[in-house]
Amino acid sequence: MKKRVDSLTMTDSVLVTGASVGFGKEIALLLAERGFTVYATMRHLDRRGPLEEEAARRGVSVRIRRLDVTDRPSIEETVQSIVDETGGVYAAVNNAGLFLRGFFEDLTDEEIRRVFETNLFGAMAVTRAVLPHMRAAGRGRIVVISSVAGRIGSPSGSIYSASRFAQEGFAEALRQEVEPLGIYVSLVEPGITKTESWTIDKGAGVRARDPNSPYYPWFKRAEELFDQAMRSSPITTRDVAEAVYRAITDRRPRWRYMVGWRARIVIGLRRYVPEELFNRLYFGEVMRRVTGGARGT
Repeated sequence: MKKRVDSLTMTDSVLVTGASVGFGKEIALLLAERGFTVYATMRHLDRRGPLEEEAARRGVSVRIRRLDVTDRPSIEETVQSIVDETGGVYAAVNNAGLFLRGFFEDLTDEEIRRVFETNLFGAMAVTRAVLPHMRAAGRGRIVVISSVAGRIGSPSGSIYSASRFAQEGFAEALRQEVEPLGIYVSLVEPGITKTESWTIDKGAGVRARDPNSPYYPWFKRAEELFDQAMRSSPITTRDVAEAVYRAITDRRPRWRYMVGWRARIVIGLRRYVPEELFNRLYFGEVMRRVTGGARGT
């Protein structure tokens, strides 16, 4: 077992984005339970109720702040307030994200840009804001909540995967840039997990839901398969929060923390099985299930 960071004090501040629901809410609560000073941020403060209620139930305290990852002034204001109150930012957990499903041709430029503005550019903006303070302190942790979709694509997930693949490249390169400064960057890659953000609002594109779309029958089937996988998933938000805890407390954190045995099996097979064979067996089976075996002409 890896040792915890020797110099870590549990009063160190942690910034968590997208903390109103799902992974972010549980991450904020678990870190607060473990004694961190947690700044749980969200775009709309009127959605703070469930977090406050759960924090009260667990007997922990979180400091809730407004932060919109697509609004640079709100990022800078919140980060500065954390520094003023605690003296610095020990860790930033880039969790805020949007989910978008639909076959690429059905997705609008506006929908696509919104996903990238949040999932990629939002994470970059928060990271840019905290890095000077971590650099000055000579230590820090940056965690990017990605997804197994950042390692393997699927039909109706082209844009979501594109944003997650981009996050992966960003985090991998950034770690090499800042590790000599005492700052570690880690990716947390959950498999399909049932959360409020994926059950209340699946984020399907407007045209993807149009029965007149030529892709609609395939999209509908892909959604059915996705729902089946989500309902049967053994992963919990707590599992993801535990991975984040390890990423910010391990003495030498991993580059990647994959969450879920199903995801580990698929990614392991892709790594060790010859590419063409994997493509034919795995992707071929996925497309057979989605399209019923249809082939282009």
